[in-house]
Amino acid sequence: MERDFLTCPDDENGDVLWRMLEDGDDLAQAREIDFSVVFPDEGAAMAFATQLLREGQKVSFSAYDKAGFPWQVQAHPVLLPTHENISGYENLLAENAAPFGGKNDGWGCFEM
Repeated sequence: MERDFLTCPDDENGDVLWRMLEDGDDLAQAREIDFSVVFPDEGAAMAFATQLLREGQKVSFSAYDKAGFPWQVQAHPVLLPTHENISGYENLLAENAAPFGGKNDGWGCFEM
């Protein structure tokens, strides 16, 4: 199979989507995608998680073992795994997490 750079651009998200396709994943199937955002303190993470909950998002909150960012919030939207959807949601999270000192820390999902 040859990589379609319109579907899987030459960037980190495009590389992940390309690996998913190579592994036989059906990217035409919407699924829950886990987006991680890390924070420097518990209060900031909790405030961000609360904001997402108020917006109707499914979230999880936990301690996290990463230097300088010991707290993690995961958002779990159901999306079609396209480059546009994933990058757009990451950008939205980054914009909303920045006032709390948060930063994106990747995403993942189960194969369909």
